[in-house]
Amino acid sequence: MVNPTTVDSYIASFPADVQALLQQVRKTIQQAAPDATEAIKYAIPTFVLNGNLVHYAAFKHHIGFYPAPTGIKAFEKELSPYKQGKGSIQFPLNEPLPLDLITKIVLYRVQQNTKKP
Repeated sequence: MVNPTTVDSYIASFPADVQALLQQVRKTIQQAAPDATEAIKYAIPTFVLNGNLVHYAAFKHHIGFYPAPTGIKAFEKELSPYKQGKGSIQFPLNEPLPLDLITKIVLYRVQQNTKKP
């Protein structure tokens, strides 16, 4: 999908198995940050709570999770098995998603964002 306008349309543009993974990530974030709202930013699903909270996206071989560099640094040890970039983590499609870890990271980011002026 070139320019999705909703999270639902973004997720629907992927094969069923990837849609299921995206929905798991979405539900996990919603439960950890019930006051956050969903949006499409940078052409990917984003949760917003006093600014961008986290983003996520699907790719050919992984689910990308973007909790900002601070969200990665705080969980460096737990994230060590996963390929990372400055503000990104790659969860392989052929492995179970670390939903508990995603929850911890989102809760951490909620704390950060709620402290912002």
